Formats: sequence, structure tokens, C-alpha cells
Amino acid sequence: MPVIDINLYKLFQQIIKRNLSSDAWDWLEKKINLVKAEERSMQLNLSFSQLSRLTGRNIVELNSNEVTEINLSMSGLELNNWTIDRLCRVWLLMQVPAGDKENYLKKINGLFATAEMNEQVALYSALPFYCYPEEWIARCEEGIRSNIGTVLEAIMYHNPYPAKFLSTPSWNQLVLKAFFTEKEVDKIYGLYERINPALSETLMDYIQERLAAHRTVAPEIYQLTQQMNPQI
Repeated sequence: MPVIDINLYKLFQQIIKRNLSSDAWDWLEKKINLVKAEERSMQLNLSFSQLSRLTGRNIVELNSNEVTEINLSMSGLELNNWTIDRLCRVWLLMQVPAGDKENYLKKINGLFATAEMNEQVALYSALPFYCYPEEWIARCEEGIRSNIGTVLEAIMYHNPYPAKFLSTPSWNQLVLKAFFTEKEVDKIYGLYERINPALSETLMDYIQERLAAHRTVAPEIYQLTQQMNPQI
């Protein structure tokens, strides 16, 4: 299981409380207590789906100290441009009881199975916080195959989970998908640390294809290939 810094948990709580109305905060606290107490997943499913109606979808307001503390607590994590419902959903997921592994996995996987787009964004954003982290590798790989831009960005941008847990082939797929879909690859945590010969070779072929078609090449591609092949 991941060891979640208690300071990060409290920091999320502080940020959420400041960004919500008192009524929305009271509703969220009540729902979390119900989720913690239930054996089944009815309250979790209802709370997760209803949440945005109570919280709204405003961008979360952070101060500079909070930005710094978040990154100190979990390297690579950033909440910039997160909506409040996204953060609340992630915080809710952090509190799902995990003592019974089979039941825990069933609950979270049940949410993935029925999630609409914004709910998927939250579920993939929560990858660094789930218990039994190795169990979510296949989910992460599935998300990389998505054609929904915001879902891809939830996995790719400032999310430390992929760099830590994906195999080399899956990591390479993520990076290549980011380039092919013209994502902001500089937001991928671990991009330069996980460069490898197979990825470098594929990127070099990609460079040749782009140049042959008289198309521009993202500067990050050159930086990655040069890191692996300094003579280029």
C-alpha cells in the first residue's frame, strides 16, 4: 500500500474546505462518513456521481505555500488547473476503507466501470493515492489507450504514478501517445529520467517521418533522443 503523507491528506482537506461553501463542505463530510462505515458501495457510488452538483466545477484556488507543500509531500504532483469536484472526488477516494483488499478493489473498479468523462479524470488522477498500487497498472494502461483528451492529461500531467509503476513498454506507449496527440509533454513526470533505448529509437524514426513530411518536430523529442545519443 502507498504511504500517504498525513500532511498531504490534511492539506487537501484545508484546500477543499476553503474552496467550498459551508453547505457543500457539510454534505461532503457527511457522505465521507457514510462511505467509511458501509460494507457495500452504495454510498460511494452515489456520492461520487452526485458530488459535482454540490461542489460546482470552479478551478481550485491555491496559495504559493500550498503549491510548495504539495510537491514536497509527493514529488511530481501538482493541482494546477484542477477543478474542485476533481479534488473532492480524489479526496473521497483516499478515504475508502482498504482493509479488505478484495472489497476495496471491487469498489474502485466499480467506479471505473460506470464513470463518465469527468469522473474518469478524477479516478485516473487518484492513481498515486490508491492502496495496492500494483493492482492499478492495467487500469493506467487502459487509460493511455483512451481517446478522451482530458483523461489522457489526467494520467500524463503531473501524475507521479506512471513513472513509478509502468513497465518500460507501457511507459513508452504513454510518451509516444503524448507526442502523437500533441500533449504538453514537459508536464509528464519522469519524462527524462525514464528515457530508454527502445523509446529513443522510436522517437528517432518519428523525427525522420516528420521531417520527410515537412512537419515540425517538438523540441522535447530532440532533447530526449540527444540524452540517449549525445553524438546526435
